Amino acid sequence: MSSTPATTTTTTPPGGRAPGARDSGHPARPAPSPRLRAWVTRAPLLPALIFLIIVTQLPMVATLVISVFDWNALYPEARSFAGLANYAEVLGDPELRKSVLTTILLTVTVVLASLVLGMLLALLLDRRFKGRGAVRTMLIAPFLLVPVAAALLWKHVLYNPEYGLFNGVLHWISGDGAPQPDWVAEMPLGAVEASLVWQWTPFMMLILLAGLQSRPSDAVEAAWIDGASAWQVFRYITLPHLRRYLELGALLGTVYIVQNFDAVFTITSGGLGTANLPYTIYQTFYQGHEYGLASAAGVLVVIGSIVIATLALRVVSSLFNEEARS
Repeated sequence: MSSTPATTTTTTPPGGRAPGARDSGHPARPAPSPRLRAWVTRAPLLPALIFLIIVTQLPMVATLVISVFDWNALYPEARSFAGLANYAEVLGDPELRKSVLTTILLTVTVVLASLVLGMLLALLLDRRFKGRGAVRTMLIAPFLLVPVAAALLWKHVLYNPEYGLFNGVLHWISGDGAPQPDWVAEMPLGAVEASLVWQWTPFMMLILLAGLQSRPSDAVEAAWIDGASAWQVFRYITLPHLRRYLELGALLGTVYIVQNFDAVFTITSGGLGTANLPYTIYQTFYQGHEYGLASAAGVLVVIGSIVIATLALRVVSSLFNEEARS
C-alpha cells in the first residue's frame, strides 16, 4: 500500500504580498522627474560655470557701465553720465579710424600669407618621407611659443641692426659692404606682419593637414588612373574639399589676430603707423586715462569679435555636419 505525499499550495492574497514577506513600512519612492535628472547631471559643471561668469561676464558688465560715463582718472570728481557720447566720439575719432584701417591691413595680410604658407607646408607633410614626424614637430614649434617671447625673438635676434641674424646673413653673403638695414624702422608694419605670419602659419598648416588627410582616397586614385596631372588633382579635388577648412582657418585666425597686442607693443610700441585697435585702446586707457572712451572702444571691438566668432562657429558646425553625412 503506497501513500502519495501531500502537496502544499501557497496562494498569494489579493494584496500582492506573499505570506511571511516583511513589510518595510515605507512607500515606494517615485522616479525622479526628467528636469531633476538633468540638473543632477549638470551639477558638476556649476562651479566651472560660476567661475566663468565671475571672470568674464562681470568685467564685461563693468566695462559697459564705465563706457557710458565721462570718466578721466586724473579728474575723478568730474565724472558724469555721458550716455552714448563716448561711442559717438570713438567712431568719429580720426586716430581710431586710422587704427581700424591698420588692424584690417594687418589682419588680412597675416591671414592670407599664413593660409598660403600653411597650404604649402600641409601639402608637403601629406606626403610620406623619412623624418616626417620630426619635420612636423619643428614646424609646429613656433605656434607653441608665448606671443611675447616670439615678438622678442624677432625684435632682438632677427631684426636688430647691430647683431641680428638678418644683417648677419647679409654681411656673410656680401662682405663688409653689405647693407645693414634697420628692419623695424624701415618696414615697421611689415616687421610686425612677418613675426605674426611665422607664428600663425603652423596653426593654418594643422587645420589644412587635417583636411588633406580626410580627402576621399578613391576619388584621388581614380583621377590619377584617368591621367590627371598633379595640378588638376589639386584644382578639382583637393581645393574644393579644403574649402571649409580654409574658411575655418581664415575665420579663427581673424578672431585672434584682430585682438593681437603683443607683437605691436613689443616690436614697435605702436609707433610708425603700426598702432592697431588693441594698442589704441591701451593708449587711451593707460596713457590718456580716459576710462570711458577706452571702455567704449573695447565694447565695439568685442562686438566685432563676436560677429566674426559667430561666423566661425557656423563654419565649424557645417563642417562637422558634412563630415557626419560623408
